[in-house]
Amino acid sequence: MMEEGTSPVAEFYQDRAVLITGATGFMGKVLVEKLLRCCGGVKTIYLLLRSKGGREPRERMEELLNAKIFDDIRKERPHQLSKLVPIHGDITLPGLGIRPSDVTLLANDVSVVFHSAATVKFDEPLKRSVEMNILGTRRLVELCHKMPHLVALIHVSTAYCNCDRDEVDEIVYPPPANPQKVIDALEWMDEEMVASITPKLLGDRPNTYTYTKALAENLLVEECGSLPVAIVRPSIVTAAWKEPFPGWVDNFNGPTGLIVATGKGVLRSMLCRPGGTADIIPVDVVIKLIVCVAWYTATHRPNNIVVYNCTSGSQNRLSWGEVESIVFPLVYTHPSREVLRYPGGSFKSNRVWNQIHVFIHHLIPAHLLDFVARLMGRKPSPGLERMVQLYSRLNRAVNCLEYFTTHEWTFHSSNVQTLYKQLVGKDREIFDFSIKSLDWPKYFEDYVLGSRKFLLKEDPSTLPAARRNLKRLYLYSQLANLIFLLGFWRLLMVRFASARRLWWFILSIAMRCYRLIPVSLT
Repeated sequence: MMEEGTSPVAEFYQDRAVLITGATGFMGKVLVEKLLRCCGGVKTIYLLLRSKGGREPRERMEELLNAKIFDDIRKERPHQLSKLVPIHGDITLPGLGIRPSDVTLLANDVSVVFHSAATVKFDEPLKRSVEMNILGTRRLVELCHKMPHLVALIHVSTAYCNCDRDEVDEIVYPPPANPQKVIDALEWMDEEMVASITPKLLGDRPNTYTYTKALAENLLVEECGSLPVAIVRPSIVTAAWKEPFPGWVDNFNGPTGLIVATGKGVLRSMLCRPGGTADIIPVDVVIKLIVCVAWYTATHRPNNIVVYNCTSGSQNRLSWGEVESIVFPLVYTHPSREVLRYPGGSFKSNRVWNQIHVFIHHLIPAHLLDFVARLMGRKPSPGLERMVQLYSRLNRAVNCLEYFTTHEWTFHSSNVQTLYKQLVGKDREIFDFSIKSLDWPKYFEDYVLGSRKFLLKEDPSTLPAARRNLKRLYLYSQLANLIFLLGFWRLLMVRFASARRLWWFILSIAMRCYRLIPVSLT
């Protein structure tokens, strides 16, 4: 009988060495923090890091540890941080670019590998996406074959790698193309040739990310051999629900960028199916599942690769229309300190109607603001078209998400539910990855406040001033609308006699109605 206070998952990591790729990414940070905080017995966590921006791996690791999510560990358990060891490597290089001595170290020490390194850019050129998402996976598998003590290799994929299907089971589907043939073909093509054939290769998939993630899963099946492998497929990963802080987020990707752009008054319209499922999943839920999948894979040793669809639609459904109705009031209640325009607009279900609104509320204001800036003598750098460039980037980002806001999928998650039933003792509390109790309105309030605090670096104490500023913007926007309407009406009266006659007719009716009001009421 399992004791109530025990944690089999945490105990599994006792004295184990773990290797993590993609540790500096959004999910990677949360994974590192979760292992240090809840699996205190872990012996070593190796982080595969490349040099970047003139910073060596150790410098990048120190930068990682300066993130807000490690504050509690730094204060309460600083000794845990000494368990992190940077390994100089790069998934785009042969052999991962790891020194022979480090290969030997990892091979002899590591028993659990988490592979989350990937390019998540939807519009990444195909050649780059293949290099990172497919070949990077192959290189890691080659390293894992050298690890005699390996008990779990967890590959982080995406629920949308099979977005050409309406229903997605927890299986690896046949690939859209042979991974090796794609690799061989791209090897001798230049970028221009690759760009020209990319749409044909993608077929029904919307971008290179979902395409290469599908190929990576198949390559894993073909080349993992007897390795203990599991695949976790999260849907749209968003801010933390509970851990390490409610609402914690460190990038503007996906819905986060939409929330911030809406709050700033920049985003006024986007295309979506209001009744469609917004299959978002908090990052801490994904990480808890990943940690548990490694435990289960190692302790139960399934005969084949088990896939876990980490999604919310089947357990706690949320529609895009509900997202809109929840978020808009929140950006008024918790406004940003610096708002470009008074927030407004809405989701559109009609493509033509959305394009009209984008033209009126995005493009025209952008050109108008840039024109005013030039009249005021502002310098053109960083660009004469500063606002036009801003809206151009925004529209590209929204267009990348459009496929996911206008389509709907049914993701089956029986493996996730089966695994949840395996949790006993304290694991039901420490590693609870069920989202059935998630309160979406409360979650989004934390999400908006978290975006404000962690991304925009705006202290909660600035909220009263931000609200006063938003009220002023509201008055200015209403005044501007009134001036526009009066100007438009004045133009009509000058040019058209019928408009003048209508105006006087309305005034005469109003005066007659006023005279009919009893004296006692006036």
